[in-house]
Amino acid sequence: MSNLVRRDPFALDDVFDDLFKGFFVRPVHFEGQQQVQIKTDVKEDDKSYTIHAEIPGVKKEDIQISIDGNQVSISAEVKKETEEKEGEKLLRSERYFGQAYRSYTLGQDIDDSAAQAKYTDGILELTLPKKAASSAKKLTVQ
Repeated sequence: MSNLVRRDPFALDDVFDDLFKGFFVRPVHFEGQQQVQIKTDVKEDDKSYTIHAEIPGVKKEDIQISIDGNQVSISAEVKKETEEKEGEKLLRSERYFGQAYRSYTLGQDIDDSAAQAKYTDGILELTLPKKAASSAKKLTVQ
């Protein structure tokens, strides 16, 4: 047997609960805390995908890229240190260590053997050639 639930169509509590569910939930950001976000542009043509990712202040040795089929992931280890000294007395020191991460699911598998990555002036450029589409083969039943 099914249970029946009686609802008042004019009760505003349910409407506003559904409307604002999760509305005020935002990431916590403390003063002085820096967050590095990888901002990207993704372009596609007939033969390849091109991704331009902004990762300023990161050394190219700290960037990892992984390709698995049509999944592409970019991660970077971010290290920022700032010190202000006046004479021998340290007035202020700020440090931030963390990881930035982006992942994409593209429409077609990537030929990872021909993929290229360049990092210049804080911009990572990925050239990801598409794999040749395999032709489907039909079998006849004997």
